[in-house]
Amino acid sequence: MRNKYPTIFIGAVLLILLLSIVTFQAMQPNENDHAEKNISQDTQEKDLEVSEDIPEDTELQKAEETEEEEQPLAEDLKDRVSQVIESALGLFVKKDLDIVAIGDSLTQGVGDTSHNGGYVGILQNTLNDDGKQEVDIVNYGKRGNRSDQLLKRLDQTEIKDSLEDADIVLITIGANDIMKVVKDNFTNLEYEPFVKEQANYRERLRSIFDEMLQLNPDATIYLIGFYNPFANYFNDVEQLGQIIDDWNGTGSSVALEYDQVNYIPTKDLFANAEQNLLYEDNFHPNPVGYKLMAERVLEYIRPEIERSE
Repeated sequence: MRNKYPTIFIGAVLLILLLSIVTFQAMQPNENDHAEKNISQDTQEKDLEVSEDIPEDTELQKAEETEEEEQPLAEDLKDRVSQVIESALGLFVKKDLDIVAIGDSLTQGVGDTSHNGGYVGILQNTLNDDGKQEVDIVNYGKRGNRSDQLLKRLDQTEIKDSLEDADIVLITIGANDIMKVVKDNFTNLEYEPFVKEQANYRERLRSIFDEMLQLNPDATIYLIGFYNPFANYFNDVEQLGQIIDDWNGTGSSVALEYDQVNYIPTKDLFANAEQNLLYEDNFHPNPVGYKLMAERVLEYIRPEIERSE
């Protein structure tokens, strides 16, 4: 690959940078609205959406409303919140299964306007859909998290305790590492900073896995790969796709170094999709995109969590 990106790539990345800044500023005011544990499906990213499903004030004013009038709204809300993966029907999950999801905004569920909690919430709804199973998924997703920040968070007592009890750990991390390279070098983008940071990312992934397995040698870890949110807009700029492929390759190769670490690809889910899978910020998945992610994750973890009847 050439040492310096062509002008079209620089222009594309500048546009990406502007998009990321606008997205970050739009989300920033709600930084304190999200606890790091068990992120509520009711409070996620309310500042990012204007839902057409919210009833008008006049619909809520009358206390005399009958149960028949209120029932349709309640049922609609239930349908949206309890979104599940249909292919999981008949799935029997091992008892007392503990899952920890940790990482960036993809774990937090940013962009999921259905309030399901992103792919993590859809998984939890699915695994507990029959009302009998009690699968506990603790969500430590935090928007903007990079791999160096995630590594530091592993020192937090609450996270340590959860990891020690976990049967499965799900991780999304690295996209913000790439964006940091763009932001730090956008006036003079060259390939070398991405290569250098990719090497650092590799070492931090090893440290993350080592720390987790030291806390819990019996846990099974799944690293969820990146998709390319810019493919629909810059599909003629090969370098963008190459960066995503390179970093995905790093995650996949590091996972292969560990018997208890697995890599889950997602890039293909979002490539050339016939329907829109991204939120209005054109970066995070929308509810449909998150459901595809949840289906893919379930496909990979199913042998680990399923029990025979």
